[in-house]
Amino acid sequence: MKRWEAQSGEGRVGCIIWFAVLAVGILVGYKTIPVKIAASQLYDFMEEQAKWAATTPPEVIKKEIFQKAMEYELPLDPKNLSVERYGDNLKMRATFTVPVEFPGYVYYWDFDFQINRAIFIF
Repeated sequence: MKRWEAQSGEGRVGCIIWFAVLAVGILVGYKTIPVKIAASQLYDFMEEQAKWAATTPPEVIKKEIFQKAMEYELPLDPKNLSVERYGDNLKMRATFTVPVEFPGYVYYWDFDFQINRAIFIF
């Protein structure tokens, strides 16, 4: 018996396992990457609002952040969004949970964005 005939079928199981691992990785990336991008864009928007908040009232900033969250399809509740100005500082906090659905499992991804920034008035 030749050497390669005795080894027939040994590589198939390993190939199937690696294919399954690759498929799970692609599914996880497909479900989580858009959520992470949208959440990062919301955080960047909050930072931009904090940079230029010298003359804008906190209520207006809160409304703009909430509208941007709805634009990115993030489940942000207005009760979990706070914008406060105290002295020369601006404090913002947004907390929300995004359910990421996988076949047979739902992962609840919690986000807690906090920005505390000094306001410079020129």
